[in-house]
Amino acid sequence: MPDYSLSEHQVWGTLYSRMRPEWERYANPHFLQGLDSLCFAPDRIPQLTEVNQFLSPLTGFSAREVAGYVPAFQFFDSLRRREFPTTVTIRGAGQLDYLPEPDIFHDIAGHVPMHTDPAFAEALVRFGECAHRAAEIRDPVRLANIVKGMARFFWFTVEFGLMESQGGWKAYGSGLLSSHGELAHAIRSPQVQRFPFQVEWVINQSFAIDRYQPLLFTVRNFEELYDLVGQLDRWMQQGKLDHIAPGEPGIREEDLQSFLDAGR
Repeated sequence: MPDYSLSEHQVWGTLYSRMRPEWERYANPHFLQGLDSLCFAPDRIPQLTEVNQFLSPLTGFSAREVAGYVPAFQFFDSLRRREFPTTVTIRGAGQLDYLPEPDIFHDIAGHVPMHTDPAFAEALVRFGECAHRAAEIRDPVRLANIVKGMARFFWFTVEFGLMESQGGWKAYGSGLLSSHGELAHAIRSPQVQRFPFQVEWVINQSFAIDRYQPLLFTVRNFEELYDLVGQLDRWMQQGKLDHIAPGEPGIREEDLQSFLDAGR
């Protein structure tokens, strides 16, 4: 990992101190329990060895350092192996509110607390297994649709998912849990539409990454999420992801090639 500067540790501290009260209000209880289990220091960037010391005994997951972009198949297949590719750079002090690419705060503070929950961890593993089966498909046009459908599913669950609770909606998606502005907006704003998760809707629903999300989907619990991943997998094998609605996200050539190369 990098030898972080004092200013980089201060960025982590600023982000953490801003998010902690927001998490208490709007994060799902599994996230809050995971946050406590991981024992993050509020004023310095954690080492991955420290994170894994607390994480791995709980679910077998570990955070693994990566340099730069990880192609889609390698990323999803890592989940199957209970590894989470983790960016170790941190945003600059002038980018506290929006960052187009993940950084260590998004990955470690946004994603990893959820990996301490056994039911959520199993849903991630099942998603990775679905991606592994997708790599057996050799038709590039069919595969491009499948990868797009999987990306949309991942976006509206792992990145921007909401959970129903007695106290109202709570966030479990890391894109919400690492965003000071969007977390409250996702829960409270009347401009956000929230619907129970439907696989057919989600795989055909485009999204944009550079604005607050106007549409979010909810699950009752992570056992339901696990079952929804199973439905996605069955639909893929039945050909129901072969022709989905066009639109965002665009599929990078290297992402598609990563699936084609893995299936050789």
